[in-house]
Amino acid sequence: MKTIRILLTDDHAIMRAGLRSLLQQMPTVEVVGEAADGLEACRLARALHPDLVLMDISMATMNGLEATQQLLKSSPARVIILSMHANPEYVQRALKAGASGYLLKDAAAGELELAIDSVIKGDTYLSPAVSNAVIANYLGRGGGAQEPELEKLTPRQRQILQLIVEGKTSKAIAQMLHVSIKTVDAHRAELMRRLDIHDIAGLVRYAVRTGIIAPE
Repeated sequence: MKTIRILLTDDHAIMRAGLRSLLQQMPTVEVVGEAADGLEACRLARALHPDLVLMDISMATMNGLEATQQLLKSSPARVIILSMHANPEYVQRALKAGASGYLLKDAAAGELELAIDSVIKGDTYLSPAVSNAVIANYLGRGGGAQEPELEKLTPRQRQILQLIVEGKTSKAIAQMLHVSIKTVDAHRAELMRRLDIHDIAGLVRYAVRTGIIAPE
């Protein structure tokens, strides 16, 4: 049986160590690398060519949802999102970004193995609690599709929004993204205009509500 090459992405070293320990007990799995944030995950995916990325959803600099969308533009790997949150909007965004699975972090080891097996075979895997939440949310809206709020922003604007609400200055953001401060300020002004939100507190509330950052 072909070995499944896995890249772990989580901003907590202890969580990565726990996942690595579980995965090493699975005979068909090899952990080929670890990343602490979304940007590093994208870089390592290009370098290591994993079959599967286990992606934390809540990380600084670039969250797992944005990282999934960026990573899949240049990698054939499949992605399983790992999260503490069964929020239907998080799940909707994960699937829209291209994730093949959404697994809650309190899942048992057997469910992790089942999720990996399902996704590698080409299926989509959702934790049962997540499936129930998505169905309830869909029925609660009367089955009508709604355009996600984040569609108002470009991927770069979403990334800059995350960095803003994390407290980064325009200068720091410019250095991280290798663009000019003027470009960052232009993105900041445009995203505030599109969202009709003009203060940091409002941006923080919006970022939590839409899953860009996790609630404390």
